[in-house]
Amino acid sequence: MTISAPKTPLATPPGFDDWLQSFRRQVESRLATVLDRQLADAPPQLADALRYATLDGGKRLRPALVFIGSLVGHPWPDSENERFDSLWSAAIAVELIHVYSLVHDDLPSMDDDELRRGRPTVHRAFDEATAILAGDALQSLAFGEMAGSSAEPAVRLDWSRRLAEAAGPTGMVGGQAIDLSLAGQTDEAGQRPDLATLADLHDRKTGALIRASLALGARWAGLPARQTRLVEEFGRLLGRAFQIQDDILDVTGSAESLGKTPGKDAAADKCSYVTVAGLDGARRELDDTVRHAHAALWELATLGADPQALSACLEFVTQRQH
Repeated sequence: MTISAPKTPLATPPGFDDWLQSFRRQVESRLATVLDRQLADAPPQLADALRYATLDGGKRLRPALVFIGSLVGHPWPDSENERFDSLWSAAIAVELIHVYSLVHDDLPSMDDDELRRGRPTVHRAFDEATAILAGDALQSLAFGEMAGSSAEPAVRLDWSRRLAEAAGPTGMVGGQAIDLSLAGQTDEAGQRPDLATLADLHDRKTGALIRASLALGARWAGLPARQTRLVEEFGRLLGRAFQIQDDILDVTGSAESLGKTPGKDAAADKCSYVTVAGLDGARRELDDTVRHAHAALWELATLGADPQALSACLEFVTQRQH
C-alpha cells in the first residue's frame, strides 16, 4: 500500500502513559492467572522458568495494541469492561508469543544474551534445555488461550491464522533466520546488506507480531476492510520504528537503562540500522518511517476514524529509552 507523506503529525492525546501503566498491571494479573491455571500439573522447574520469563517485566506493548486496534477512533479502550473479556484471550496470546520469542532469541545458538529485563536470561537463570522447553510451552499456551476465548468461532479461527502467520516462517521466525544468515555478511565489495534487505528482515522479525496485534483487535471489532488495511500498514511501520529505535539504543543506552546488554549488534557483527547506515543514518531512517506512519494515520482520519491512540503508541515507541 502506497501512502503519501503527511502534512503534520497528529496530536497525542493526554493520558496514554497513565492508561498504559494501568493496562500493564491488568496484563500482569491476567498472565499470572493463566499460568496458575495452566501450570498446576507441569514439572516444577519448567513451571518456575515459565513464570520467571513471563511475569514481572516488559512493556506489554503488544497486548495494548490488541485493545487499541479494536477501538480505532476511541482513545482509551476500557479494558475492564465486560464486553472486552473475549478480547483478553488474544491480548494474552500475543504476549505469550512475544515472551517465547525473547526466550529463544537469547539462547547461545541465537543472540547469545545473558541479560533480559534487567536480570539473567532464562537459559542463564535455569539452563539451556529448560529455556528451549519454556519457549516451546509458551507458544502452545498462546494458541490454547485463544482457542478458549468466548469470541465467535470465526473470529478465533481468524486470530489463529493471523498469529500463526505472524510468528511463523514468513514472519517472526523467518526474520530471525534472515538475521542469523546476515551476521558478518558483506558482498564482494565489502558492503553490508542494503537498507531494503534490513527493512524486510525487521518487518518480519519485529513488525509482523506488532502488525498482527493491531489486526487481531480490528478483526474482533469488525473494522471495515479499508480501515483494517491502514491499521495493518501503520502496524508494519510502527514495528519498523520500534526496531530502528532499538538499534539506536543498543549504541547509545546502558545496561541499567535498557535492562539488557548494550553493544550486542556490533560485538556479534550483526546487521542493524546503525551498523548498516551509521547512527545518523539510522536516525534519518527513523524520521522517514515516522513520517510514513503519520501518513497512514492521516488517511485513517479521512475515513472518519480518530487515530490519536495509535499516534500515542508511535510517540511512545520512538521516544522510549529502554
